[in-house]
Amino acid sequence: MRGAGGQQQRQGQSDAQQQRGTESQEVLKKEERELLEAVRERAMQREEFEARRKRRERRQPFNLPAGQNITNLSLSPDGQYVIAVISEPATGAKNTIVPSYVNESAFTEDIPSRTKVGDTQGRTRMVVLSVATGEWKAVDHGRRAEAAPRIQTRTESNVTEQSQRERGVDTQGQQQAARDQQAQQQQGQTQGQQQEQARQQGAQQPPPRTGSSGTQTEMMQQGGQAKDRDVQLFQLQWSEDGRHAAMLARSADNKERWVLRLDPATGKTTVLAEMRDEAWVGGPGAFTLGWLPDNERVYFQSERDGFAHLYTVNINGGGAPVQLTSGQFEVSDVRLSRDKTKFYFTSSENSFFQRHLFSMPSAGGARTQLTRLAGHNQTDISPDETMLAVVHSYSNKPPELYLHPNTPVQKAAARTDVKQVTTSPALEFFTYNWLDPPIVNFKARDGATVYARLYKPANFRRGSPAVVFVHGAGYLQNVHQWWSSYYREFMFHHLLMERGYAVIDLDYRGSAGYGRDWRTGIYRHMGGKDLTDHLDAAQYLVREHGVDAKRLGIYGGSYGGFITFMAMFTTPDVFAAGAALRPVADWAHYNHPYTSNILNLPQTDREAYRRSSPIYHAAGLKGALLICHGMVDANVHFQDTVRLVQRLIELRKENWELAVYPVEDHSFERETSWADEYKRILKLFETHLRAEATSSAGGK
Repeated sequence: MRGAGGQQQRQGQSDAQQQRGTESQEVLKKEERELLEAVRERAMQREEFEARRKRRERRQPFNLPAGQNITNLSLSPDGQYVIAVISEPATGAKNTIVPSYVNESAFTEDIPSRTKVGDTQGRTRMVVLSVATGEWKAVDHGRRAEAAPRIQTRTESNVTEQSQRERGVDTQGQQQAARDQQAQQQQGQTQGQQQEQARQQGAQQPPPRTGSSGTQTEMMQQGGQAKDRDVQLFQLQWSEDGRHAAMLARSADNKERWVLRLDPATGKTTVLAEMRDEAWVGGPGAFTLGWLPDNERVYFQSERDGFAHLYTVNINGGGAPVQLTSGQFEVSDVRLSRDKTKFYFTSSENSFFQRHLFSMPSAGGARTQLTRLAGHNQTDISPDETMLAVVHSYSNKPPELYLHPNTPVQKAAARTDVKQVTTSPALEFFTYNWLDPPIVNFKARDGATVYARLYKPANFRRGSPAVVFVHGAGYLQNVHQWWSSYYREFMFHHLLMERGYAVIDLDYRGSAGYGRDWRTGIYRHMGGKDLTDHLDAAQYLVREHGVDAKRLGIYGGSYGGFITFMAMFTTPDVFAAGAALRPVADWAHYNHPYTSNILNLPQTDREAYRRSSPIYHAAGLKGALLICHGMVDANVHFQDTVRLVQRLIELRKENWELAVYPVEDHSFERETSWADEYKRILKLFETHLRAEATSSAGGK
């Protein structure tokens, strides 16, 4: 059968049920068969074929309830088992709608979008099916429910009684969540009831549904047995001999992850490794999982020592995981060599600000750098593993394709065997002397070292204005020695330098590239340390570079727009002007996966959402504020800006402007929109920071 979207589905109706029509239609079919010999013969042939098929095919059907789909099938290497990944839509969830005002129809059209954080989420589950018989077993992740989850702020080893008192846990919200969970259990059917229904219907039914928080959840409340936890299973990997499969699992709140071994004969899993983080489990390599050639060990990545590193673990319970890499750097993009005797991976071992390809024996040991060029190196290894194709970029040099041998770096001849294949920019690009912005650092108010890129004119004068740029995404690195995804801003900063401004661009708390503690530094308070890092950057410019403290501006998009809001609302005396682009105004209206990691759920941790959402702090606005937003933004919805504008109106604020872009999504596509936005930002700074002198940035 085919379900919605044309994808083939396995559903719970027999052929006869699917073909049966109304009573009048069935009467006509019967008379046609009795009257016409040709019809009668075709029907008999079909029935005989179906009877032979049923005698030959002894596999039991696997029936899916309405609304569920099989999204992936994975056959074991020995051909004995198939693991099906089944998706089920969220029950009762409400999707947002993004109106489109400019389109071919000349009418307003609605673009379906996403749910908001805290709403019920769709879920997935896995079942193992026997190829020979069709019998199936639900994959049992083995995680049973415990007490209501705590709202936590630090890794377990660092939690003190005082920190527990300071958490501000929304206990009332947790009690309500527990009552809701109990009500769900009382309303649901037990597994035994569903199996009895399946027996009466003469067909095997899949595991019971709960529709709770969006992850694999089976009702196990019968006879006082604990209910299974909400756990998502993903990243299935078969061993080469087909005897076992490995997978990753995560709790619904993403504070725990497990590496599991699956026995396909029973559907049971065994925990091989466990990762816990009282903020949330993440970092580069969070989805890394694979088998070593002995079929006895799997490899994975974890931040258990503070940085994302590579580990192996024996599937037969042969001790704790073995750490293969260590140090204050991160490992990503892990893969095995063709003969599986060594790992290849990308690493920041030599510098936080560069990425290189390394190799290492599969048992661990010395690491060998393979890429030659300073900056960022994205690599593809030739099939015979003798050559590397490298997409390389540097701070002021866009990505280009290079080729060089897959051999260790020799310092004396690091570049002599490198061949550049492409030259991508237009000729005009090379006529400008683009700055290689120096990487500087300063101390934050809590003593942490913050890294930043500084754009400063060669003849910068004391008392000149400055702008703080805030990169988006939150978890993204923009202080580095490669071509930035913010290349428009890179060029805009040169324009600002030509007009006498200094610009600083920092990797604030929550940015990528600096390990677990930096990544989770915004837990339960976005607009906390991430904001004060920008305030400290502004003070660094004043203290070390003579910037006029009264002529500071700030701007950024997405998360950068959010920080701009928080700066203008909660520290109104620091920045004279700010431009918030496609900004988040209320985190309770953003998506579930991103926001729930950082702020938990709005129904259980309202304090975190209120102190982190600009809309609750808008009364503090003093400086000049520019808001720019695409009206068909399916990521940060235009509704966020509309609600904030209404709040500003009700607060009788007049020192703000709104520019809307009717055909633009989160990332603009039309050059006219980009040009309009940056002209407005420049005008904002020129009007309110008023640079008195122009200065050459070393360009035209």
